[in-house]
Amino acid sequence: MKLFVLISLLVPGILCKGCVQLDTYSFDKIISKFEASLIKFDSAYPYGAKHDAFESVCEAAYSSPDLLVGEVQVKDYGEKDNEDLAKRYGVTKDDFPSVKLFTKNNKEPLPFIVKDDKEFTADNMKKFIRSKSQVYIGLPGCLQDFDKIAAKFLKASSEDDKKQLLSEAESLWNKAKGNRENKSAETYVKIMRKVIDKGNAFISNESSRVENIIKGKINKEKQTEMQERLNILQSFGPIHDEL
Repeated sequence: MKLFVLISLLVPGILCKGCVQLDTYSFDKIISKFEASLIKFDSAYPYGAKHDAFESVCEAAYSSPDLLVGEVQVKDYGEKDNEDLAKRYGVTKDDFPSVKLFTKNNKEPLPFIVKDDKEFTADNMKKFIRSKSQVYIGLPGCLQDFDKIAAKFLKASSEDDKKQLLSEAESLWNKAKGNRENKSAETYVKIMRKVIDKGNAFISNESSRVENIIKGKINKEKQTEMQERLNILQSFGPIHDEL
């Protein structure tokens, strides 16, 4: 938290909540402090649905101390601020906005690639961060303590180990606060019980079932419910790796 305050003082021009404005002089110095950095290269005055989606990730990353979400605004006029930084990472004006994930485990940044504009969403960026780094950032419906248990669950070497993790999840469920948290906790526990009963294949089979429901004609409330269930299922292991 202190580091974010320091950055805010040193780097002017933060245009969205939780987003740090970076330039040629501050870029390397700042991202080196974090386990992972999600950086958007964009025009000097970004706007639109994609910028809004990125801003949502910025806000969600507030509680993730190991994750930096920043923006490099590139000018193609005047002194052409940060154009050299964009060229350094192979970003041109035609690519804007270009989002890349920098991690301490990789020398080169990993590009956020989507099939079309509809997939340029906050949730997909969060999934990208989770699948390509060790940094936690919650998806809708997910709970961090349960996600930690879920990550261990499928990797457990024996049924006894799975039952022990299930017991931990059940204890956490008893401590859940509010209807929303209680509902999510219940979903984790029920999924774990199903896996113990039917095997690890339940995760992929259930994921496919839920995806098909989402693609069908359902109301917005049901779609939100199913998407949150799919997010929780993903916490047990990567469902897809296309992002």
